[in-house]
Amino acid sequence: MALSKLLAASLIVSFLLLHLGEAYESEAPQQTIEDSVNNKKIDCSGACSVRCSKASRQRMCKRACGTCCQRCNCVPPGTSGNQKLCPCYYNQTTHGGRRKCP
Repeated sequence: MALSKLLAASLIVSFLLLHLGEAYESEAPQQTIEDSVNNKKIDCSGACSVRCSKASRQRMCKRACGTCCQRCNCVPPGTSGNQKLCPCYYNQTTHGGRRKCP
């Protein structure tokens, strides 16, 4: 009898702690590192003009870059490469599975 009361009490305490932990987790703001760094909007057209300045098809490059910039609020530095500096930009793909952002 004492063992069953001890088991019941420990289960109640466990559920209480679990509930408190979930309540604390849902109360905390869900903000990623990328969101906290990029609180202000960047000039997408200017950043994409620099990014696409050496592209052979500048119009298409600027259109794709602009879409990615609007979604991610980030354009990697330079005219090519460095995409991993903007994870959202890097992870954008087309329906065919190719990288969307130049």
